[in-house]
Amino acid sequence: MLRDAHDEVKKNYYDPKLHGVDWDARYQQYSAKLDKAHNLGEGFRVVAAFLSGLKDSHTFFLPPQRDTRYEYGYRLELVGDNCFVTQVRPGTDAASKMHIGDQVVQMNGYNCNREDSFDLRYYFNLLATQKSAQFELQSPRGEQRQAAVNFLIQVGKPVLELYSADDYYDAVRREEGESHTVRSRVVEEGDVAIWKFRLFGMETYAIEKAIATARKHNTLILDLRGNPGGRIDTLEQVIGSLFDHDIKIGDQMGRKNSKPVIAKHEGKSFDGKLIVLVDGGSASAAEILGRVVQLEHRGTVIGDRTAGAVMEARDYQDQQGADFKIFYGFSVTVADLIMSDGKSLEKTGVKPDEQVLPTGADLAAGRDPVLARAAELAGVKLDAVAAGKLFPFEWAPL
Repeated sequence: MLRDAHDEVKKNYYDPKLHGVDWDARYQQYSAKLDKAHNLGEGFRVVAAFLSGLKDSHTFFLPPQRDTRYEYGYRLELVGDNCFVTQVRPGTDAASKMHIGDQVVQMNGYNCNREDSFDLRYYFNLLATQKSAQFELQSPRGEQRQAAVNFLIQVGKPVLELYSADDYYDAVRREEGESHTVRSRVVEEGDVAIWKFRLFGMETYAIEKAIATARKHNTLILDLRGNPGGRIDTLEQVIGSLFDHDIKIGDQMGRKNSKPVIAKHEGKSFDGKLIVLVDGGSASAAEILGRVVQLEHRGTVIGDRTAGAVMEARDYQDQQGADFKIFYGFSVTVADLIMSDGKSLEKTGVKPDEQVLPTGADLAAGRDPVLARAAELAGVKLDAVAAGKLFPFEWAPL
């Protein structure tokens, strides 16, 4: 796996000079570390650390899927530079120990803040899954406490036989359940359409339907909070649907050449007032859209500074084994995107035109002051409590 990581990056990384890193020497260094690994988990961490030397948000190790699934029972989000509990799942251990609106000061001894959030999520969610976690929490009133949260564990089959109807349809049902929770939704409030856009992976007809609804109103509030990005073709279609002319998104700087990225004007675009909502969970394509709106003076961006994770990557799949195969892979950055102002959003993100942050008390009470402020700018009366009820959170089925 370490050798494959070395080869995939050396062959495909957008910067052939690898930011000045001596890639072969680094490989030898981490190969020696791998010899000292005591178990598979330590070996995975060596491979991940090897790739982290590039300091690239989109280049990382995709370890083999485990046969055990973990439901943590909570969801965490960044607000400003801090991390908060935003959801707890009924019936889990987290529901009795954590509360919406709690600030997560530390998790398993690590500080929870904007700077470390990606590494923590990657480590605990993908690289080294745990059976439980130890939290230091602070309530909206400032009271601090410790909480040891046990996760819900579902033990699956160590070997999936995809020619087996049971295994195949179990996998399909799980994917469909997860896809349902990130679907796009549009709510109409007076003369405003509010589009909750969770992932850049929509089909063309779904985007056209949302824009058709928006065109019936004077204002579109495009809510990209928590949107991690996705497909570039979806980004181009959405941007093309918000302008009455072609828009140059930026220049794609690849390994061998650069080329402009153009969003073609869609025939029936939305030409009304546009307000875009972003937060610390808005990444990649979501950030690009917000910045295009700013650079083209198309609308107002409000909320929180975005993630600053904006590169174009491809997944490269590898495998080991003969009769029984182990699949793993690597996300490798194949291009950087330079915006029309000559800058990249990587590591900087998008600073909103107007910063509006919910407090822990807002989260605990189910208030959404960001959406309420957007509605106010659109001339619609929508208080923060009502705004918080428009798009209720949905858990994926277990």
